[in-house]
Amino acid sequence: MPPPLPRGAWLLRGVTAAGLLLSADVHLFLYVQGYQDIEVVGPLFLLNAVAGFVLGLLVLVWRHWLPLLGAIGFSVATLGAFYLSTTVGFFSVNETVGGVQQVTAAVSEWVALVGALLALVVERRRATGRSRSTP
Repeated sequence: MPPPLPRGAWLLRGVTAAGLLLSADVHLFLYVQGYQDIEVVGPLFLLNAVAGFVLGLLVLVWRHWLPLLGAIGFSVATLGAFYLSTTVGFFSVNETVGGVQQVTAAVSEWVALVGALLALVVERRRATGRSRSTP
């Protein structure tokens, strides 16, 4: 059984999960509020909601680096699609940055991204420090 994670790593995983779950919630809300009728983007919003919920739970229950890497990929892809939609358009959708849901989603994805990156650094540092000190 792996040794327990330090409190800081659990805190960062909690922050990451909170960002993922909030982003998933916003995408599900927008999907139900009419995005389901948008070709390509509608199904992507539903996929985003499901992936965010699953990753948010995995970050909390699976003490492995893979869920954190998934959180990073999820955040980068979601932020990339959002910024494309607010600049040049994304599958014919041109979004604005000003809405409450848009700002909430963007902030939550940045929180998830930074939290996951920091969690990986903290956990990696601890793992390499432990392996060096063990004879």
